[in-house]
Amino acid sequence: MLYLNHERVTARKPARCIRRIRLTARFAGEYLNRMIITPMVRNNICVTAHPVGCEHQVHAQIAYAKGHPVENGPKNTLVIGSSTGYGLASRIVAAYSAGAPTFGVFFERPGAEKRSGSAGWYNNRAFENAARRDGLAAFSINGDAFSDTVKDEVAELIRKSSKTVDMIVYSLAAPVRTDPETGITYRSVIKPIGSSFNARTLDPETRQIIDFHQDPATEEEIESTVKVMGGEDWQRWIEFLGKRGVLAPGTVTLAYSYIGPPFTGRIYRQGTIGMAKDHLERTAGVIDAMLKRSGGRAFVSVNKALVTRASAVIPVVPLYISILYKVMKSKGIHEDCIHQIVRLFRERLYANGDIPVDEEGRIRLDDLEMRPDVQAEIADSMEKISDDNLQDIADLDGYWKAFLRFHGFGIDGVDYSADVAP
Repeated sequence: MLYLNHERVTARKPARCIRRIRLTARFAGEYLNRMIITPMVRNNICVTAHPVGCEHQVHAQIAYAKGHPVENGPKNTLVIGSSTGYGLASRIVAAYSAGAPTFGVFFERPGAEKRSGSAGWYNNRAFENAARRDGLAAFSINGDAFSDTVKDEVAELIRKSSKTVDMIVYSLAAPVRTDPETGITYRSVIKPIGSSFNARTLDPETRQIIDFHQDPATEEEIESTVKVMGGEDWQRWIEFLGKRGVLAPGTVTLAYSYIGPPFTGRIYRQGTIGMAKDHLERTAGVIDAMLKRSGGRAFVSVNKALVTRASAVIPVVPLYISILYKVMKSKGIHEDCIHQIVRLFRERLYANGDIPVDEEGRIRLDDLEMRPDVQAEIADSMEKISDDNLQDIADLDGYWKAFLRFHGFGIDGVDYSADVAP
């Protein structure tokens, strides 16, 4: 016998009976497909995510954003790459600090009967449920943001709902891009340029320092990385939305970047990724000139190094971040994604004055990370660090906890021994 809301289903109510059996069977299926989800890590990539844990960390970010209101913030915000890291934090701050309706674009894997979805999938679901509960408009599209099809869907969604957007955050960190004009697929690589690179890095799972070697990138690999991670698609988005008439006068757009210290330079800023970031910054100037005609602006925000899905797979960076966390926490200046983006909105973008930038026109949210005293301590630690003193010099627990939290694991208040529906 099947029940729904404690009501017995019988053949005496044929129409209602069929409907209730269908509904009850669906819920029963969800119950039977529940499972215990644990972290599965391969090559610094966690291939599972916990829906309840992801929901908790989204709610924690929402609570922080609510406590830090932004006056005169954006009226309607589009976040391209809105499901994790800085993109997710941007959407949360736009919604809960500024009260803006938000549009989110992401490419995430939903949960299935026998496997978990991606962290971004659960993050977005948690955000949308919270926004709906709190009376905030939230529209989402799960698809390839590089494609013109998704751009068209987003433009139409904006036109039908809010008519225009006045803030666009570009926060994509995808490894592959297919050019919609040529149909050519490009793949990014993380490699040095010019010569091989040898360094030490951290295996955060085994908590050991390991040697790392990488051969230099070819010209084709450099070009492909710029095609994927440079500013070409960002510019295409702005031009596309402009032609569709959904950009409000005074629209502000920004993309996120990173510079980092000399220690990570060979594999990052002077490597293939750095070439893409240089292109991104040049593109900001092109977009800025376009938007200024209607009172808008375009910026690149250089943010702090944090444990994200992207940074975890960049060689050398995990070792640097684990030491960085140790130093910044000891000085009381450590920030996570949500803290950085709240500061970006409150102290930079919407502070009722000229937006402070460096000599290259970039917003610098990495100012605390790059403080001379912070970098001096990190450099000293890098000289001394070994497997023997790794636990004392680096914040291994903090790094690993941040890595797991990013996927919904290791969060207080979550029963990870309980079955959940993926």
